[in-house]
Amino acid sequence: MTTPQKNAAPQKRPLMPIQFETITNGPFQENCYLVWDDELMTGILIDPGDEPDRILSIVDSKGVTLEGIFNTHAHLDHAGGVAAIVNKLKIPFALHAGDFPLAATLKEQAAAFGLPPLESPAVDRELSDGDVFNIGGHEVKTYFTPGHTPGGVCFHVADYLFVGDTLFQGSIGRTDLPGGSHPQLIQSIRERLLPLDDWTQVMSGHGPITTIGFERVHNPFLQM
Repeated sequence: MTTPQKNAAPQKRPLMPIQFETITNGPFQENCYLVWDDELMTGILIDPGDEPDRILSIVDSKGVTLEGIFNTHAHLDHAGGVAAIVNKLKIPFALHAGDFPLAATLKEQAAAFGLPPLESPAVDRELSDGDVFNIGGHEVKTYFTPGHTPGGVCFHVADYLFVGDTLFQGSIGRTDLPGGSHPQLIQSIRERLLPLDDWTQVMSGHGPITTIGFERVHNPFLQM
């Protein structure tokens, strides 16, 4: 493992046969990710929170065949678009069991923010720590990272780490919502994410891309 320079900027990602498209959507400006194998043109969606028709039009424009939806957690800004996409494409939806109660309350979550009602999707696959699934010919590993929500997970494929609201550039996920825990979130980041290589690209649920090395040195929440 290398140690970044104190003032180093996030490194640029290398070119790989795994590709991604960031689709920022909805009133919360959430980052949904379309991730696909550039050779087989099969892929998944991570956290489609809103604007399902626009998300699917982008999928179509890339020529990607979707094989499933995998969510880092089930807050409405990350899961609000799941049911509409599942109903249209008949693809499976995967979520950690710790967030099943959240997924079942999307209607109530929307009402709390004065938003139109949302349909709660059925969960087809229960995710667990260490689960491995494939995007084309590439293995994706699941890390259980509770703290922002009880069932929060991150997905690691190649040099990309899709973290939902676990970690942000210079910040961490909020823990003041029901089921959140600040000590648990810090433990999740320190034990599951920081041991990864410095150049690992951190794809957050809101805001810009960063790297593990940059956050290890610069993130004020991780310096204590």
